[in-house]
Amino acid sequence: MGGFYHGPRKGILLFMRLFATLLFLSTALQAAPPEFWPGAQYDAAIPTHAKVLGYDAGARISSHTQIMRYMEALAAAAPTRMRIFEYAKTWEGRKLIYAAIGSEASIRRLPEIKSVMQRLADPRKTPQADAKKLMTGLPAVVWLGYGVHGNEISSPDAALMTAYHLLAARNDKIVQDVLANTVVLIDPLQNPDGRDRFVHNFDIAEGLVPDDSPLAAEHNEPWPGGRTNHYYFDMNRDWFALTQPETKGRIRSLLEWFPLIFVDLHEMGSESTYYFAPEADPFNPHLSKDIMESLNWVGKNNAKWFDQFGFSFFTREVYDNFYPGYGASWPCYYGGVAMTYEQASSRGLLMRRSDDTVFSFRDTVRQHFVASISTLETAARYRERLLDKFYGFRRNAIEEGTNEPVKEYVFPRTGNVTGVDRLASLLTEQGIEVKRSTAAITVNGKSLPAGSYVISLAQPAKRLIRVLLDPNVPMEEKFLQEQERRRARKLPDEIYDVTAWSLPLLHNVEMISASAATPGSFEMVKAGVMPKGRVTGPAQGVAYLAPWGNSGTARLAVGALRQGYRVWSTDKPFTQNAKTFPAGTVVIKSKENPDTLAAAIRTLAADNGVEVTSTDTTWVDDGVNFGSRHVYQLQKPAIAIAWDRPTSAGSAGHMRYVLERQYGIPVTVVRTQQLATANLNRFNAIILPDAGFGEGYNGVLGANGARRLREWTAAGGTLIAIGSAVSYLADPRVGVLAIAQENRVKAAADPPRKKDDTEPRVPGKLFVKQEDYDKAIQADSEQPDQVAGVLAKAKLDPEHWMSAGAGPHIYALMNGRAIFTPIKLDKGFNAAVFAGPDEVVASGYMWEENRKQLAYKPLIVVQREGRGQIIAFTADPNFRAFMDGMNVLFLNAVLRGPARSRQAP
Repeated sequence: MGGFYHGPRKGILLFMRLFATLLFLSTALQAAPPEFWPGAQYDAAIPTHAKVLGYDAGARISSHTQIMRYMEALAAAAPTRMRIFEYAKTWEGRKLIYAAIGSEASIRRLPEIKSVMQRLADPRKTPQADAKKLMTGLPAVVWLGYGVHGNEISSPDAALMTAYHLLAARNDKIVQDVLANTVVLIDPLQNPDGRDRFVHNFDIAEGLVPDDSPLAAEHNEPWPGGRTNHYYFDMNRDWFALTQPETKGRIRSLLEWFPLIFVDLHEMGSESTYYFAPEADPFNPHLSKDIMESLNWVGKNNAKWFDQFGFSFFTREVYDNFYPGYGASWPCYYGGVAMTYEQASSRGLLMRRSDDTVFSFRDTVRQHFVASISTLETAARYRERLLDKFYGFRRNAIEEGTNEPVKEYVFPRTGNVTGVDRLASLLTEQGIEVKRSTAAITVNGKSLPAGSYVISLAQPAKRLIRVLLDPNVPMEEKFLQEQERRRARKLPDEIYDVTAWSLPLLHNVEMISASAATPGSFEMVKAGVMPKGRVTGPAQGVAYLAPWGNSGTARLAVGALRQGYRVWSTDKPFTQNAKTFPAGTVVIKSKENPDTLAAAIRTLAADNGVEVTSTDTTWVDDGVNFGSRHVYQLQKPAIAIAWDRPTSAGSAGHMRYVLERQYGIPVTVVRTQQLATANLNRFNAIILPDAGFGEGYNGVLGANGARRLREWTAAGGTLIAIGSAVSYLADPRVGVLAIAQENRVKAAADPPRKKDDTEPRVPGKLFVKQEDYDKAIQADSEQPDQVAGVLAKAKLDPEHWMSAGAGPHIYALMNGRAIFTPIKLDKGFNAAVFAGPDEVVASGYMWEENRKQLAYKPLIVVQREGRGQIIAFTADPNFRAFMDGMNVLFLNAVLRGPARSRQAP
């Protein structure tokens, strides 16, 4: 009764926060902390942090609500110099904003500034002479982005101090120059959902006084932590995938303004100092070498101020921009200068390092603030040259696209046509010009249907096109040689993120490189506008057929199931009226459904971009009939996902996002430990995501959990395991899955000696050459070396139901070190197996030994277990939710798998 009333507890919590703040402030005042910007004098008409929020900058970790309140207070106090723009809302309903700050003259002409940047962005329409005139007096637009990782806590509070300083500082030469020569766009909080998750965890863990122990609960978040957004996406990896509303809105805004400098302010481990550009190797070959000069301008000016204030820093280490999905890389491909700043994190109000020094949250806020002001000073100083570089970047891109051998990339609208449509739309959302043919076209002697997409490389976004669509982006040979040297000495490599991301491979769609412009009739594709689907054939058919392998078909099938219609799927192909329908085709029979079916199918087809065939007969010319034993009725999805420890928050969240937001399938997230004791009978599929760091599934579920899952599966369930969940089920101590994880293949050598514990000495050996020593110091048994991330080609068993709709091969993102033995034929099926050693690496860089060992090993294993089955994905099919080509295989497991299980009554 009244269980939702938390008034007294909330009051106590607020009192404790106030008390802790006052105590911390009194301590800070006694220590006489340095000013944020020594000697600065501020206009009293501009409200301070303390006046609006009740505490000084850096005294508390501000929530999203508090950040919005202060930004709105600043805008209200200086409406002629600051305007706020909302650009998106998070999944949890929190708004994202950026604030434009500049001189009164600049703020009055914001629409004009934006318009001029659009004109400079297209040198085909703006000749160089006109561009020079437009640049005269044009402010340099700078975007400062704070808090993309919610538990990297200092930068959003630094954003508030930066905005205050720009508006309130009086008689400050730097601020005057900045306002006269730039328009500053401040994005104070890029990840509100993650931020508030961190603040909540901090508040409930906070004690009487700030605790500087790294072991204190206030510094250590429970699963999933605050780094990610609602669906646990690391949004600093989402820039070209555009899966999340926060990223979509931000990139839409960037393409309106084309900021000349973009800074993404982060935090790193507490034992470090401060990082700013220039970045570490490797350098992406599709970036302009000219960008290094601009990065040095910024870095040298930052170093000047850090030296003056006594802040330690480093450059050219750890943080690269090779992967184009970072905030520190994607803006470079439209011609901006993008970079990451990293501040050692206090993860609370105070932190004690291993050398016994203590630093505060306020210290971290101040350093990000100083770096922000320094960057703006650089932008103001180099305004003209930054504008000229931007225009030159885009002009040179057009010239390169005109002169290089490949003139166009062409996507035939065949196979997974809604997947091809989605890729085309994704590219247009990033400012890439895409044309759609209105009639059949011929490319390289091959006839392609109407609706195929053509992308000319002779456009300003040419470098972005190349980096996203090229099959492979090579790393510098010198860098790779150094990584191989480090690996030989068992040192960690310096590859920061995945080395492969080619969108045609990720989406598993065909791309043709054309050496000449394609003749034909075309229309420009508009961002976010997808072709509508339709129903062909009789208005009231006896059945409706939608080919599987089309991502829109899966959404249609789910939509029909959720509306209560009965839906079937074939395991074999068939031909009707000279049209061949592939294995997996969705069949919806009119007589087995209500009279509302025809209207519902028309709506579902249109909304999901699907070509549905209405047929007036169930007779087929070849293949299986609709009543065949090879045609299975799909069940309404009832899916449980293991949630919380030990799962990887990313794997669990990305999976949930794919099912819920891309395919409309509601899921139930279940605390992992409950799977060992709960009644699971209402679910027809249970998914174990990849595990994160820590004890793994064995430590949470143990033998009893494995037994319960096995019994549930044997009774007719479909158990799906991803990544290290496969290792758990395959562990001999668990004994559920009849495969094994492999150790590294060893070169021929002496067999390892069995140690006699009673003998203190071992027989002697002679080393006559260096190679003998090198061999002697190798481990007797070890796992394969860690792989940063490559796209690996796998071949599908065309006769197995799990391969339906995917074509002859697929590409999986392989990272980590897990390689598994194939399952024996008497135990199950290897539905997808990696290709041979000469073709398994489709894109990216993989160690030679791993490449050879991965060949012909399983990607997907299916094992029958009583009435049910276990489906194992040795690589995550939902990695970052950009593996669109893998969706059909994952949906085969989730939707078509339960249809094949014989659940007990």
